[in-house]
Amino acid sequence: MALIRLDKFLCGAASVTRSEAKKLLAGGFVTVEGNICRAGDMKISEDAAVTLRGAPLRREQYVYLMLNKPKGVVSASRDARDKTVADFAKAEFPRRTLFPAGRLDKDSEGFILLTDDGAFAHDILSPRRHVSKTYLVEVDAPLTEEMQAGFAQGVTLADGQGMLPAQLLPLGPYLAQVVLSQGVYHQIKRMFGVYGAGVVSLKRTAIGGVLLDEGLAPGAYRRLTQKELESLRGK
Repeated sequence: MALIRLDKFLCGAASVTRSEAKKLLAGGFVTVEGNICRAGDMKISEDAAVTLRGAPLRREQYVYLMLNKPKGVVSASRDARDKTVADFAKAEFPRRTLFPAGRLDKDSEGFILLTDDGAFAHDILSPRRHVSKTYLVEVDAPLTEEMQAGFAQGVTLADGQGMLPAQLLPLGPYLAQVVLSQGVYHQIKRMFGVYGAGVVSLKRTAIGGVLLDEGLAPGAYRRLTQKELESLRGK
C-alpha cells in the first residue's frame, strides 16, 4: 500500500491548509495508532488509525458535492472576473481542485455537481451513458402541443443540428419541466427558440435520479450520499 506524508493526509482528511496542519501537529492534537505525532513528514498508510483532537480521521480519495448554483455565477473552476461554482467550497476544501461535472449558464440556477474525480465526471457526462438532466423552465410564450410533440420527436435546431428526443411536461401556461439526455450549448434556449419562445428562467432540479435537495439555499452545498453516488454511477 502506498504511503503518504502525515501533513498531506491531514490536509485531505481534515480539509486544512499545510500551515494549519503544521500547527495542529506542533500542538500535539494528532495521534497515529494511538501515539501523539508531531512530525509532518512522517509516512503513514492511508488506512492508518489517525485522530485529530480525539476524533478519527479518514482521507477521502475524492469529493462529490451537490451545489445549488445561484444566478450570476459561472460554471467553472476559476474565472478572472466572475464568482465560480467552485468558489463556494474553497474554504472547506482548500487543498482540492474541484470542478463542475457539467455546466449551467451564468443566468441559470440549480443542481451543479462539484467533484475532483475526473473519471467519474467523464462517465456521467459521456453521451453513451445518456444520464438525464431535469429542468424547471419558464418561457415568454404559451406552451403548445406542437412544442411538446416536437421535443418528443427530437428538435432540429436553427443551424440544422438534430437533438435527441426530450420530454416537455407543461406545468402551467408558461412553465414546464424539461428532461434532456444530452448536453449541447444553450440547448434548452435554442430548442424553445425554434418555436419562437424565449427562456425567462431555468433551474436544474435533478441529475439522473438524484434530486436537488430542497433544503439547500442558493450557494449552499452538501456531500452526495453513497446511495446518490451509486445511482449516478448506474449501480
